[in-house]
Amino acid sequence: MSYGRAPRRRFALLAATVAAGALTLSACSGEGPKAGGGGNTNFVTGSGGISTVAKGDRADAPELDGTTLHGEKLDVSDYKGKIVVLNFWGSWCGPCRAEAKHFEKVAQETKGDGVQFVGVNTRDTQKTLAINFEEDFGVTYPSLYDPTGKLLLRFPKGTLNPQAIPSTVVIDRNGKLAARSLAALDADRLRDMIKPLVAEK
Repeated sequence: MSYGRAPRRRFALLAATVAAGALTLSACSGEGPKAGGGGNTNFVTGSGGISTVAKGDRADAPELDGTTLHGEKLDVSDYKGKIVVLNFWGSWCGPCRAEAKHFEKVAQETKGDGVQFVGVNTRDTQKTLAINFEEDFGVTYPSLYDPTGKLLLRFPKGTLNPQAIPSTVVIDRNGKLAARSLAALDADRLRDMIKPLVAEK
Protein backbone atom coordinates (compact mmCIF):
# COMPACT_ATOMS: atom_id res chain seq x y z
CA MET A 1 0.00 0.00 0.00
CA SER A 2 1.46 3.37 -1.02
CA TYR A 3 0.03 5.42 1.85
CA GLY A 4 2.68 3.97 4.22
CA ARG A 5 5.43 5.95 2.52
CA ALA A 6 4.51 9.39 3.98
CA PRO A 7 4.56 8.26 7.64
CA ARG A 8 7.96 6.59 7.03
CA ARG A 9 9.27 9.83 5.54
CA ARG A 10 7.98 11.81 8.54
CA PHE A 11 9.60 9.30 10.91
CA ALA A 12 12.94 9.60 9.08
CA LEU A 13 12.73 13.38 9.29
CA LEU A 14 11.90 13.21 13.00
CA ALA A 15 14.83 10.83 13.61
CA ALA A 16 17.19 13.18 11.77
CA THR A 17 15.94 16.13 13.83
CA VAL A 18 16.45 14.23 17.09
CA ALA A 19 19.98 13.22 16.02
CA ALA A 20 20.86 16.82 15.17
CA GLY A 21 19.57 17.97 18.55
CA ALA A 22 21.62 15.33 20.33
CA LEU A 23 24.76 16.50 18.52
CA THR A 24 24.10 20.09 19.60
CA LEU A 25 23.64 19.01 23.23
CA SER A 26 26.76 16.83 23.23
CA ALA A 27 28.80 19.70 21.79
CA CYS A 28 27.85 21.99 24.67
CA SER A 29 28.32 19.22 27.24
CA GLY A 30 32.07 19.35 26.71
CA GLU A 31 32.00 16.01 24.91
CA GLY A 32 32.37 17.27 21.38
CA PRO A 33 33.29 15.25 18.31
CA LYS A 34 36.52 13.29 18.46
CA ALA A 35 39.61 14.78 16.88
CA GLY A 36 40.85 13.43 13.60
CA GLY A 37 38.62 13.21 10.58
CA GLY A 38 40.52 11.18 8.03
CA GLY A 39 43.28 12.16 5.68
CA ASN A 40 46.69 13.40 6.69
CA THR A 41 45.72 15.73 9.51
CA ASN A 42 49.23 15.88 11.05
CA PHE A 43 47.87 16.24 14.57
CA VAL A 44 47.99 13.92 17.55
CA THR A 45 45.38 13.81 20.30
CA GLY A 46 46.76 13.13 23.76
CA SER A 47 45.05 11.27 26.59
CA GLY A 48 43.74 14.58 27.96
CA GLY A 49 41.84 15.27 24.74
CA ILE A 50 44.21 18.02 23.60
CA SER A 51 45.32 17.75 19.97
CA THR A 52 48.74 19.12 18.99
CA VAL A 53 50.74 19.55 15.79
CA ALA A 54 54.54 19.39 15.51
CA LYS A 55 56.11 22.77 14.76
CA GLY A 56 57.07 21.98 11.16
CA ASP A 57 53.64 20.56 10.24
CA ARG A 58 51.35 23.36 11.39
CA ALA A 59 48.81 25.02 9.10
CA ASP A 60 48.33 28.78 8.90
CA ALA A 61 45.58 30.17 11.09
CA PRO A 62 42.71 31.62 9.04
CA GLU A 63 41.94 35.33 8.91
CA LEU A 64 39.95 36.07 12.06
CA ASP A 65 38.78 39.64 12.26
CA GLY A 66 35.68 41.61 13.07
CA THR A 67 34.11 43.63 15.85
CA THR A 68 34.34 42.88 19.55
CA LEU A 69 31.40 42.71 21.92
CA HIS A 70 32.21 46.31 22.84
CA GLY A 71 32.22 47.55 19.26
CA GLU A 72 35.99 47.74 18.66
CA LYS A 73 37.75 46.41 15.56
CA LEU A 74 39.96 43.39 16.19
CA ASP A 75 42.19 41.38 13.85
CA VAL A 76 43.87 38.34 15.42
CA SER A 77 46.76 38.60 12.92
CA ASP A 78 47.80 41.82 14.68
CA TYR A 79 48.97 39.60 17.55
CA LYS A 80 51.52 37.75 15.40
CA GLY A 81 54.66 37.29 17.47
CA LYS A 82 52.51 36.36 20.47
CA ILE A 83 50.87 33.06 21.37
CA VAL A 84 47.12 33.52 20.88
CA VAL A 85 44.61 31.46 22.85
CA LEU A 86 41.24 31.48 21.07
CA ASN A 87 38.26 30.44 23.14
CA PHE A 88 34.98 29.81 21.29
CA TRP A 89 32.08 30.30 23.68
CA GLY A 90 28.43 31.25 24.13
CA SER A 91 26.58 32.66 27.12
CA TRP A 92 23.99 29.87 26.66
CA CYS A 93 26.62 27.14 27.13
CA GLY A 94 26.99 25.57 30.59
CA PRO A 95 30.58 24.28 30.14
CA CYS A 96 31.58 27.77 28.91
CA ARG A 97 30.38 29.20 32.21
CA ALA A 98 32.35 26.57 34.12
CA GLU A 99 35.64 27.35 32.36
CA ALA A 100 35.39 31.17 32.16
CA LYS A 101 37.05 31.92 35.52
CA HIS A 102 39.92 29.55 34.66
CA PHE A 103 40.55 31.31 31.36
CA GLU A 104 40.65 34.74 32.96
CA LYS A 105 43.04 33.49 35.66
CA VAL A 106 45.47 31.93 33.17
CA ALA A 107 45.18 34.94 30.85
CA GLN A 108 46.46 37.15 33.65
CA GLU A 109 49.19 34.69 34.65
CA THR A 110 50.61 34.33 31.14
CA LYS A 111 50.54 37.96 29.93
CA GLY A 112 54.23 38.31 30.75
CA ASP A 113 55.04 35.23 28.62
CA GLY A 114 53.70 36.88 25.46
CA VAL A 115 50.32 35.12 25.54
CA GLN A 116 47.18 36.92 24.33
CA PHE A 117 43.69 35.53 24.98
CA VAL A 118 40.87 36.28 22.54
CA GLY A 119 37.31 35.03 22.88
CA VAL A 120 34.99 34.32 19.98
CA ASN A 121 31.40 34.66 21.14
CA THR A 122 29.10 32.65 18.90
CA ARG A 123 25.37 31.94 18.53
CA ASP A 124 24.40 34.73 20.94
CA THR A 125 21.73 36.68 19.07
CA GLN A 126 21.62 39.32 21.82
CA LYS A 127 24.97 40.95 22.45
CA THR A 128 23.85 42.04 25.94
CA LEU A 129 23.71 38.40 27.09
CA ALA A 130 27.34 37.92 26.09
CA ILE A 131 28.44 41.18 27.71
CA ASN A 132 26.65 40.20 30.93
CA PHE A 133 28.47 36.84 30.81
CA GLU A 134 31.84 38.62 30.66
CA GLU A 135 30.89 40.89 33.54
CA ASP A 136 29.59 38.00 35.67
CA PHE A 137 32.82 36.04 35.28
CA GLY A 138 35.25 38.98 35.27
CA VAL A 139 36.53 38.30 31.74
CA THR A 140 38.78 41.20 30.71
CA TYR A 141 40.28 40.01 27.40
CA PRO A 142 38.45 40.91 24.17
CA SER A 143 35.91 38.70 22.40
CA LEU A 144 34.95 38.91 18.74
CA TYR A 145 31.19 38.90 18.28
CA ASP A 146 30.21 36.15 15.83
CA PRO A 147 26.47 35.49 16.23
CA THR A 148 26.14 33.42 13.02
CA GLY A 149 29.29 31.31 13.50
CA LYS A 150 30.98 32.53 10.30
CA LEU A 151 34.43 32.73 11.93
CA LEU A 152 34.28 29.03 12.85
CA LEU A 153 33.77 28.21 9.16
CA ARG A 154 37.01 29.95 8.15
CA PHE A 155 39.09 27.10 9.59
CA PRO A 156 40.07 24.61 6.84
CA LYS A 157 38.91 21.01 7.22
CA GLY A 158 41.61 18.66 8.44
CA THR A 159 43.20 21.34 10.61
CA LEU A 160 42.74 22.10 14.29
CA ASN A 161 39.33 23.61 13.67
CA PRO A 162 36.78 24.30 16.41
CA GLN A 163 34.04 21.67 16.19
CA ALA A 164 32.10 22.23 19.41
CA ILE A 165 31.22 24.95 21.88
CA PRO A 166 33.35 25.39 23.88
CA SER A 167 36.48 24.84 21.82
CA THR A 168 39.93 26.28 22.42
CA VAL A 169 42.53 26.73 19.68
CA VAL A 170 46.08 27.96 20.30
CA ILE A 171 48.01 29.80 17.60
CA ASP A 172 51.81 29.88 17.87
CA ARG A 173 54.02 32.97 17.55
CA ASN A 174 54.26 32.45 13.78
CA GLY A 175 50.49 32.50 13.22
CA LYS A 176 50.16 28.71 12.92
CA LEU A 177 47.53 26.40 14.42
CA ALA A 178 49.34 24.50 17.17
CA ALA A 179 46.86 22.97 19.66
CA ARG A 180 43.16 22.41 20.21
CA SER A 181 40.69 21.19 22.81
CA LEU A 182 37.06 20.35 22.02
CA ALA A 183 36.02 20.32 25.68
CA ALA A 184 35.91 22.73 28.60
CA LEU A 185 39.26 23.25 30.33
CA ASP A 186 40.28 24.01 33.89
CA ALA A 187 43.31 26.14 34.73
CA ASP A 188 45.75 23.21 34.95
CA ARG A 189 44.83 21.72 31.59
CA LEU A 190 44.86 25.14 29.98
CA ARG A 191 48.36 25.81 31.34
CA ASP A 192 49.50 22.41 30.06
CA MET A 193 48.20 23.35 26.61
CA ILE A 194 50.08 26.66 26.52
CA LYS A 195 53.39 25.79 28.25
CA PRO A 196 55.03 23.88 25.36
CA LEU A 197 54.39 26.84 23.03
CA VAL A 198 55.83 29.34 25.50
CA ALA A 199 58.96 27.17 25.64
CA GLU A 200 59.38 27.09 21.85
CA LYS A 201 62.19 29.18 20.36
